[in-house]
Amino acid sequence: MSAPPVSVVIPTLNGRGTLPSLLDGLAAQRTDGPIETIAIDSGSSDGTVELLRARVDCLIQIDPRRFDHGLTRNLGVERARGALVVLIVQDAEPASADWLTALTRPFADDPALAGTYARQITRDDASPITRYYHRFWQASSETPRVSRIGGAREFLALAPWDRHERCIFDNVCSCVRRSVWQQHPFRATAMAEDLEWAREVLLAGYRIAYVPSAVVRHSHERSARDEYRRTVLVHRRLRELFDLVLIPDAPRLLRAMMTSAAAHLRANASLDPRAVARALALALAYPLGQYRGVRSARPFAIPVEGGP
Repeated sequence: MSAPPVSVVIPTLNGRGTLPSLLDGLAAQRTDGPIETIAIDSGSSDGTVELLRARVDCLIQIDPRRFDHGLTRNLGVERARGALVVLIVQDAEPASADWLTALTRPFADDPALAGTYARQITRDDASPITRYYHRFWQASSETPRVSRIGGAREFLALAPWDRHERCIFDNVCSCVRRSVWQQHPFRATAMAEDLEWAREVLLAGYRIAYVPSAVVRHSHERSARDEYRRTVLVHRRLRELFDLVLIPDAPRLLRAMMTSAAAHLRANASLDPRAVARALALALAYPLGQYRGVRSARPFAIPVEGGP
């Protein structure tokens, strides 16, 4: 069998509620050739495995204890036959039948392009606080951009926030050139495998493109406890990868909590006691997670890579 031009890799865990919409969206894409679909399931117990067996081309099952954000995705990309490999999460949904064409089109014009990533819009049922934060995420912008780095010296000369912004890449919905991935696979990590990969390939002389014409619906309504845990991991990685520190000390932590509480209450615009309680809990969780993540990070270090 000839290799498909594009493979789609989907890590899954108890995704029975959202996977049908994603798989329907994949089936509805207007493309010139077939799409190969690969799922890597890490211990679902809700019927996800049975659904996937009937609807994907390849199903890989792993022990939940083996799940890793980087290495698990590597399993899927390694099995993929397409020259381009789309990485998408189980609760993202293509917003149009041209999403895949838009996401993959830039590769034809730029041989040094290592990856692309899509624009994210919130789900219709997203809370006001989720919508508030989504406005500030770079992957919500309607403006396309291409990132490049002229080597380690240029990277280190940037301010930490600019280093991070230059390396934005999001595996909620992305596409990687498989030949580049073979040189630069994802690293083992509990979080931010996409940012680390982008930093590595950019330092190696490749480019990353943000493609806002490729749109997926994706948003979460996590509890304050889950957001705290996730924020700790994210900001630990931001310090390690970019030396980015947003809340360096206790006085600024207190100030951030007060500012967040005011912003959350304004965004929420509800007198419902449960909504107010969640807004205030998140106002504590986000800054505290940033502060604790930075304090638990390993020292900032930068690998030096050769060109493409």
